[in-house]
Amino acid sequence: MRLCQQVLAVAIIFLASSIAEPSHGSGFLQHVENSRPHAATIFVSNETKQEDPDTDILALMSGKCSTLKVAGRDFACRAVAFFHGEQGRANFTIALDDPADDKHIITFSGQNSRREQDNLYELQIDRMLLNSRHRPRVDGLPVPLVELSAGICKQLGSFATRQVSSISCSATDGNGKKYELQFESDGSPMNVRKIRRTSALTERARAKKKEQLECRLKADLAKILPRDRTAYIIGCLEADSKEPTPTADQ
Repeated sequence: MRLCQQVLAVAIIFLASSIAEPSHGSGFLQHVENSRPHAATIFVSNETKQEDPDTDILALMSGKCSTLKVAGRDFACRAVAFFHGEQGRANFTIALDDPADDKHIITFSGQNSRREQDNLYELQIDRMLLNSRHRPRVDGLPVPLVELSAGICKQLGSFATRQVSSISCSATDGNGKKYELQFESDGSPMNVRKIRRTSALTERARAKKKEQLECRLKADLAKILPRDRTAYIIGCLEADSKEPTPTADQ
């Protein structure tokens, strides 16, 4: 869950700071792709479900917001993005065009979604995530204010075709504050990326597997007999683990 929050926080950072207009979405997505170790981009994975880390979808839409209300105040929007996180949580994130706060962002977030038709996607909203320049940071990432809410978002379009015509959201928080969005696409294809996060445990396992393969190759090159092969590989792995890490001076 913490990784999911970190990736969403990274998306929020770049949505606020890297996009001046919705048409500049490619830069935003490139920034997110390069934000390792939080995320690494993939397009095809042949790993099994048990071994494959959660794959998230990040999409940026180009268009305009005819309606954007936050607690009774009207705003224009700078960018609209969709982010699907681990454990099924989905988010429609909007960067507000707020002259007083260039980091003013709201997110309609929900756990339950469904597709009624081929081109109608519905997300039940259970919380609003509110971010601004006044919000605290943890590990350099902004921590949004979470307001438990009830509402719904409806998207006309499909991620498979990269086309969306409109997004409408309406939610009310526990204090009675209302949040509304009506977004219309300009017809441009969505900029969609799949983001696969790799945990430190996964990276260590890959490194260990690589060391084993290298030691087996050394055994082949040295023409080690089968009866001595296991002992040779164990010795090779132990020797590799004891090698000093090169320093900058070296």
